[in-house]
Amino acid sequence: MLGAGIYALVGRAAESLGNAVWLAFLAAMVAALLTGLSYACVGGRYAKAGGAAYVTQRALGRPAISYMVGIAVMMSGLTSMATGSQAIAENLEKAVGMALPIKLVAIALVFLVGCVIYRGMKESMWVNVVCTVVEASGLLFIIAVGMRFWGGVNYLETPADSSGIGSGITLALVLQGAVLMFFSFIGFEDILNVSEEVKDPKRDVPFGLIGAMILATLIYMAVAITAVSVLPWRELAASKTPLMEVAHRAAPWFHGIDRVYLGITIFAIGNTALLNYLMGSRLLYGMSRQGLLPEALGKIHPQRHTPHRAILVLFVIVSLLILSGGVKPLAEATVLLLLVVFTLVNVSLIVLKRREGEPTDGFDVPLLVPILGALVCTLLVVVRVQAAFTDPKPGAAVAPLIALAIFAVSFGLYFRSRVSR
Repeated sequence: MLGAGIYALVGRAAESLGNAVWLAFLAAMVAALLTGLSYACVGGRYAKAGGAAYVTQRALGRPAISYMVGIAVMMSGLTSMATGSQAIAENLEKAVGMALPIKLVAIALVFLVGCVIYRGMKESMWVNVVCTVVEASGLLFIIAVGMRFWGGVNYLETPADSSGIGSGITLALVLQGAVLMFFSFIGFEDILNVSEEVKDPKRDVPFGLIGAMILATLIYMAVAITAVSVLPWRELAASKTPLMEVAHRAAPWFHGIDRVYLGITIFAIGNTALLNYLMGSRLLYGMSRQGLLPEALGKIHPQRHTPHRAILVLFVIVSLLILSGGVKPLAEATVLLLLVVFTLVNVSLIVLKRREGEPTDGFDVPLLVPILGALVCTLLVVVRVQAAFTDPKPGAAVAPLIALAIFAVSFGLYFRSRVSR
């Protein structure tokens, strides 16, 4: 969850909420935690690779929907890897100060990540830990050097204030910010696809997932408060690199901080690519074991005990995406796909909780949690689609149309595969 997105999102949120930007993170955490709690419940009880596809199949009994869910989750990971690897290549070009063949470097990076994942889960998690420590250190540094500025502004001031500080805070305004910040929490869903490899999923999956969401929220809110304390919110909103500006203002003695944060960005994006590759390989393996994809993708390497064929297939697909270009609209579309998947997982948990004979031990949530989670995710889908079709910018509606096309193609591929059998 602690990706590179937070470095830009603070400025975008400040444009709408001013000094009250911390409220957006709090509201987003509440919204994300509803689905996070549902994922913690199903991840502990149904520890299977291809988690979302497995849970929807078990609950709804509709292979076509499960296939679509799996393809949607896989596409979100693949597009994230394609865009992320190119972003790393571009940052490396800045770091070395010379022109690089961006697409070829991006493919080489994907290959390197694939080798780590092929090596094994333990090796992948060590790389993940190192990257997470590096990217968290960047945020904690900003909090540490900026904490002395806390209390210097009114944290309820917004651009919409008319009759006094805080008068512009409305539910609609906070929800608008929450919709934007919700996506800084995306990443918790990947745990379903690796839950089968957790030693004690009933205990560790809920603890890790919920703990991570709470810790990320605390860091995000502290960063937001620090940012508006150090830098006036109008300057924050106008900056292309808002947290970099905060670091410059709070720590003028730190020479070369730009290059340090350039390195942190590379680690942050690389970590996202690593986890998406890991998630995608387990997803293909799990869907194969469910009979939703060719049996060959469910094979495990005899020595490394990793789904090597799935890893190779993902490398080929991501390489083609990188070479094709135009991945950004596809990446925006997959955010919508994920929200639909979140809705379906919440609905699946509702069905499973009401069905007799399903596991009831381990971590549990009241029925109200998946109901509210499904409603919130549906609302976010509606808000994003409406914003896309009402935005006057050319091409604003491309993302939802691509998402719809992916759903249609997924259903078509499923029914074609069933007929061929």
